[in-house]
Formats: sequence, structure tokens, C-alpha cells
Amino acid sequence: MDDHTPTRRKILYVANLEFAGTSVHRVEAMKRLGQEVVTFTPAASLPQSRILAKLRYYYPVGPLVSGVNRDLLKMVHRERPDVVWFDKPLFFTPETIQEIKSTGATTVCYNQDNPFGPRNDGCWMQFLRAYRYFDLNCLFRKADVIRYQGWNLPYIELQFSHDPQQNFPPPAEWTDAQRHREVSFTGSPFDDRAEFLMTLAEKHRLPVLITGPRWERGLNQQQIEKYVTGGLLTSDAYRENIWRSKINLAFVTHSNEDDVAHKAFEITACGSFLLAERTAAHLAAFKEDEEAVFFSTVEECADKARYYLDHASERASIASRGRERAITSGYDNDTQLKRVLLKLDGIETRSAI
Repeated sequence: MDDHTPTRRKILYVANLEFAGTSVHRVEAMKRLGQEVVTFTPAASLPQSRILAKLRYYYPVGPLVSGVNRDLLKMVHRERPDVVWFDKPLFFTPETIQEIKSTGATTVCYNQDNPFGPRNDGCWMQFLRAYRYFDLNCLFRKADVIRYQGWNLPYIELQFSHDPQQNFPPPAEWTDAQRHREVSFTGSPFDDRAEFLMTLAEKHRLPVLITGPRWERGLNQQQIEKYVTGGLLTSDAYRENIWRSKINLAFVTHSNEDDVAHKAFEITACGSFLLAERTAAHLAAFKEDEEAVFFSTVEECADKARYYLDHASERASIASRGRERAITSGYDNDTQLKRVLLKLDGIETRSAI
């Protein structure tokens, strides 16, 4: 971990901070790192009718996004930031990026999602016009690192990270009896997760509970009523759902070319037991069977879930060591964002020579 202190800057952070995501946590981390942060919320400058929002999702061009580009540029000229930091920029044109750079500001693209993968979410039209213009790109997947190297574009490779103000262990008096969720998954039905979870529940007879949005896409109504306990969770509710789970499952989203599950770092930071899909990146992040437990097949997952449900003390020890690893290895927002700020120090120093 680098002990240098990054230069204090004025950062204009561009993100939909009212959305139930993690960008607000990164804004707070920037402030903890000594940065002056002002924010711009694109949604405030976008027409909010349902029809226009759906059209803009697939075709973020012309009048559908001209207002948000104009408003951002007004704020840039008024605030004169040192850095304009874009968190998943979907609506900003190459012309806007170039005008921002002409003011002397450095532009950063921080995008945890994948515009280039096979999932084809459909929202990336404007991003694919603009991504080559950023001064620094924050990347989270080996597949993207290879792409940006081939394109000779500036990047830094980061770790998915947890927020220390949101992801922390339960109170000391917490007991296993308060964990009423046995085998728990919190998230969305990407890839084959619905089939996998129903195999655990219905073939292997494990006490599975699911929380998250859009499960009507993978489960029938009877399964939803039996296994799904709620929709999207954020902040305190998300953390407490992890606390109340004896076994927290985590899957890698292959359709997004992910190497790890983002929630693996949140679960372990919460001092909770992680049972995750076995990947090279997960194995590099946590010692298997010491700091987390992994599976490659549904049968292996079922066997391990059954074993650790019956061995609470072993489960608690692994959870404790997983928490220690998540903290000491820098799998947190502050550490990862500090790396970006120090990278910017180097970019700006070279530019001044």
C-alpha cells in the first residue's frame, strides 16, 4: 500500500448519486482522501418521462442528451475543477469531453460495468463514441485491460472494492442464532443463477433464500413466492441482509466478462461467510478454505453449504479471516481510489515537463 499522500484537487464528480448504487460511497471516499468534491447529477438535466427515458437508454443522442451535456459544461466553466470524474458516463459526447479537456481539467472514466462484453445491455451507444477521449480509464477486468492495451489508451487496473463506512461486521454481541437466512443470495438473475439456485433448493433440498430485483425473469411465480424475500437492497438493509445470512453466495457474471464477484469483497468486509464461485481472481484475493470457500459445480456448492451450515465455529473462523484479508489487502474504496489519485499525480507531472 502506497504511503504517499495524493495531491489535493478540486474534483467534479459526475454520477447519478440519487440512484441506489455505489457512486455516493466513492464521493465520500474522495473526501476522506482530502479532495475537494463537487457533484453533478445527470438525472437532474434529463427529461424524466418514461417514454423518453426508455428511448434515451438505447439512443442517447441529439435532443435526448443535449441538455445534460450543456449543463455539465456550464458547471465545468463555473467551478473550474482540476479533474472531471465520470462514473459510468452514458450520455456525454466526444465534443463535451474535448471541451472539458480544453479548460485544463483532467478527465477520468470510472466504469465498473462492461460496454464491450457479450451481455450487450444496449445503453452504450454514446459511451462507445466517447471512451477514447478520456485521460485515464479505470478498468476492472482482464478482458478490458487487454482491449485498452491494444488500443494504446491510458488506464489503471483496479480491484472491485467495498466501502468501509457501509460494509463492516455486526455488533460484538451478535450470535449465530440471529442469522435466520441459511443459504442466501442477494443480487440479480444474471447468467444461469436461477437454475443453479433452484437446483440447490429443489434437488439438494437446501434452505435457499434470494433477495434482489428481476427474479421474474428466471423463476416462476410459485418459486418467487417460496424463495424470494424482497427486491433491491441498499445501504443498511443490504449490509444487514448479509449479516443475517449464515452462508452468503457469490457468483461471477460471465456474460459481463467479470473475473470476480463485487459482492465477495462486501461480504467479507461485513465479517460474513463467503461461498463463491471458484475463479483465478477469487483464489488470488482469498485463501481457499481459510478466508473464503469456493465451488466449481452446483454439487460442490451444495456439499460445502451443507457442511458449513453444520459447522458454525469453522464458518465463523473463516468469516473472521476473510474480514481481516479484505481490510489488510486494501480491498476498500479509499485504497483503490487513492491509487487513481496517485496515478493522476504522475500523469500531470509528465504533462508539465
